[in-house]
Amino acid sequence: MVVKFGLLGSLVVHDGTELRPVPGPKVRVLLAALLLHANRPVSRDALKEALWGDSIPASADAALANHLTRLRRVLAAADGGTDERLRTVAPGYQLIVHEGELDADVFEARVRAVRRAHQREDWEAVRREAALAEPLWRGTPLADLAPFSDTEGPALRVHQLVEARLQALEWSFDAELCLGRHHEAVAPLATLAGEHPLREGFHRRLMLALHRSGRQAEAFSVFHRLRRNLVDELGAEPGAAVQEAHAEMLAGHPAPDPAPRPATARPPFQLPCESEAFTGRETEAATVLALLGVRPEESRPEPETPGADDATARGAGPGPEGGTGPGGDGGLGPAGGVGGGGRSEPARARVVVISGMGGVGKTALAMHVAHRVREDFPDGALYADLRGYGAGGARTAHELLARFLSDLGVHQDALPEDTDDRVLLLRSALAERRVLLVLDNARNAAHVAPLLPAGGHSAALITSRQLLADLPRSARVPLAPLPESDQYALLAGLVGAERVRSEPEALAAIMAACGGLPLALHIVGGRLASRPSWPLALLARRLTPHQGRLETLAMGEFDVRRTFAMSYVAMRDSDQPLEREAARAFRLLGRVWPAHAVTPQSAAALLDVTEARAAVVLDVLADAHLVLNPEPDRYLLHDLLGEYAAQRDEEDTEQERTTALIRLLSWYAAALAAATVAATHETQSPPPLGTGTVKDLSLPEFADDDEAIRWTARELPAVRDALTRAGELGRSDIAWRIAVGLFGHASTHWWTGEWDACLAQAMDIARRHDDRLGQAWLHRRTAVAHGMAYRNEACLEHLRIALDLFSERADLTAQASILGNMAAVYLQLEDSERALVHAERSRDLYGALRNPRGEALILSRIADVHKMRGEPDLAAADYRRVIELIRGAGHGVFLATALTNYGDVLRLLGDRDEAFEVLAEALAIRLRMDDHGGTADCLVFTARAHHHFGEWDAARETWEWCLELAHRYNLAKRIDECLEGLKALASQALSSPTVSSPTVSSPSVAVRAAASPAPADTP
Repeated sequence: MVVKFGLLGSLVVHDGTELRPVPGPKVRVLLAALLLHANRPVSRDALKEALWGDSIPASADAALANHLTRLRRVLAAADGGTDERLRTVAPGYQLIVHEGELDADVFEARVRAVRRAHQREDWEAVRREAALAEPLWRGTPLADLAPFSDTEGPALRVHQLVEARLQALEWSFDAELCLGRHHEAVAPLATLAGEHPLREGFHRRLMLALHRSGRQAEAFSVFHRLRRNLVDELGAEPGAAVQEAHAEMLAGHPAPDPAPRPATARPPFQLPCESEAFTGRETEAATVLALLGVRPEESRPEPETPGADDATARGAGPGPEGGTGPGGDGGLGPAGGVGGGGRSEPARARVVVISGMGGVGKTALAMHVAHRVREDFPDGALYADLRGYGAGGARTAHELLARFLSDLGVHQDALPEDTDDRVLLLRSALAERRVLLVLDNARNAAHVAPLLPAGGHSAALITSRQLLADLPRSARVPLAPLPESDQYALLAGLVGAERVRSEPEALAAIMAACGGLPLALHIVGGRLASRPSWPLALLARRLTPHQGRLETLAMGEFDVRRTFAMSYVAMRDSDQPLEREAARAFRLLGRVWPAHAVTPQSAAALLDVTEARAAVVLDVLADAHLVLNPEPDRYLLHDLLGEYAAQRDEEDTEQERTTALIRLLSWYAAALAAATVAATHETQSPPPLGTGTVKDLSLPEFADDDEAIRWTARELPAVRDALTRAGELGRSDIAWRIAVGLFGHASTHWWTGEWDACLAQAMDIARRHDDRLGQAWLHRRTAVAHGMAYRNEACLEHLRIALDLFSERADLTAQASILGNMAAVYLQLEDSERALVHAERSRDLYGALRNPRGEALILSRIADVHKMRGEPDLAAADYRRVIELIRGAGHGVFLATALTNYGDVLRLLGDRDEAFEVLAEALAIRLRMDDHGGTADCLVFTARAHHHFGEWDAARETWEWCLELAHRYNLAKRIDECLEGLKALASQALSSPTVSSPTVSSPSVAVRAAASPAPADTP
């Protein structure tokens, strides 16, 4: 959203659509003080001085904080609800103002443009630029903020701005006189001379205007009145410039002829008009300006221009203030190879490519920038639509070279026939000029390369749907869809702020349907503006995805579908096999998997190619902006492009699409299985899919359990969709493997309920298709889900069913695992006898199978039994052995669990220091893995240890931390335990009121200080 601040006159804030009130004189002064130092820190002391002068009250700090809060509300309301304008920066505050948002800065930039045109005696440009500057002046700056505006700093700034305006006015009247507009200049000059009775510049120009209009008596009267005022007020005679004008009048010199037009034709200026509705893109525009080598206006050196009072009339023109002063600025800084007014610095070609998907606003940004830099390219701006995408065919370099050369003054008869010769001639013509070439809608690098300057001071601004990464000596600025704040501002400007504010839900739906695409937003805005009686909700319904949305996003020549088709058809019909292959990939992504990102590995399965080939194909699509590439190796269809691609079903058969989908779903099943192995080191994995389903899959590799769990969490939305799609295809074998494959993710995220839902969905699918193997695995994993949530009876029920089903299959490994899980459940039920029986049965089976990993797992179960039976020495020995077996194996969840139990046993043995050391290690693992349920488990044991050793304060803080975590993630059992622990502490305090907590170093508190207790992102 563009927020404009006004200082030239009364203080105003404008959000791009309407004025925003700034209530309260103190808030207004505060805003003005910050604007006078925009983008620079202003100390708190300086702000207090601005608000209260020398009479700063004792309550100034609190009052300043209150005024800042009110100002933040004003800025947020004007800035679309964002709170990013006013920043706290030592030693005070900084107000962020983007280029073009403060009227004083824009005004001074216009004045500098007037000055540059004056220096080169381009009188038409002087008039034009002055006419652009004057409307910005609403009155004396800070007019409504006295006495603040009368203090030293603000008063100096006001004087600078007033003087800049008066100087620009004098320069504009020089242009009037040089162009022979003497009569037209008299009235406004007379007014200004009356308002400024001691300003010689206005009086001198008024004298010349009257004299050259044949009104000599009035001209002499002006001179005598000025002289009298100067003598009476200052005791001084008029300056040399006025005296020379007076001498011209005495000599009776006639009015000189108007300044002749240059003998050569005016430089070509071919830029299309800039859209009045252009919104946002401040960062991208600044980047393009920097890459073009154009310095911001405020960083350019001011030339040494003599004052107007010292000017000397020179024939028909103004005095020396109208000439080219030393260091005249051509507008190009060192980045562009040109400094000051000379051409001595090394030059280089400057080529900037603005790329993006169709409809994202490339041309609009190019026009916006090109119009802003026109003064930096005084030799002209050439524009051409290269028609790289469209039914009419692209324009050739041969014809465009002829046109550009003709525009630059080369006669038609002198044009070579050979294209390469024309290229050389264009480069020669540009070598000593400063010309901006705007080349719109380029197809590829070869299309545009012959039209570029080879060096010198000219520059090229190119737009293309292709990235043009292979274009030499070029820089790229890719455009993404507009952020929400700019979307809102654009629609508010097109439709009206009040109208869009009146229906916030419909507005949000419309913006979501347009996907941040400026073309779509312009169509929607135009449609609503032309139908003022339409509620926004009506159009929002018509923009429902896959229900006529693309048909609705068309209005006259503006058509989102047709815009997308230009990119797709060009690729589909390309003579390059790789581009045709990419077009097929685009169709399959749209029809099969439009809502989710793919990687080269998953795309390889979808397309039935190698991972390397898939990466190449995806990069071709990304370079053409037919897919988004938000981060390395992840590719995603824009929502609107996905809908367009989904409608491209004419080239592929239904069977081809179904086969591609099955390959992708099979890839997800295999990738999840790999993630679970990395995350859990499970003793047994489900059998892989048959080789007839998919082969030679490229699967992700995981360095450890943490990486595997994070990968699964990120893919979870796609996994849920894959499960549903597998069920729709009747592929129970894929569906249950996908659900079971979430075991690794659930080891730290069981509390979300996601796994329970996926297991239940897969179980329904397996039962519908009488898939006994699938049901066996689903019962086995459903039992684990119940056990993690302490739903012990439900867990045992599923374990018994799973044991029967795997017994039917004579699967001893599965039986050993299930018996071990049953032992764990009986431990949770505090039934040590049954726990030991099942643990020993499991151990015997693992021993017979020679499965050491399984034996380590069961050893931990037996250690749990010893602990429950009050045999801490035996339990400690078993836990130490388990930790030795699994440390370094990359199984963080298992290790953290063993460490937690070992720490609790050490508590029972009275070994305080080692107990807390072990518990701290376990807690650090849980925090690192974002395992909120496991973190709560560890905190419970840590709090009990603090209580056991009489460390009441540490125990209370740990219980409170655990309770906060348990409430946040709905861990019911832990909530109860925390409340009981805090109650026990309260009882302890009542029974021992004189007992204070000993001074201790609490590992739990230390870990909490090192790791933020705020939750990480979870699915």
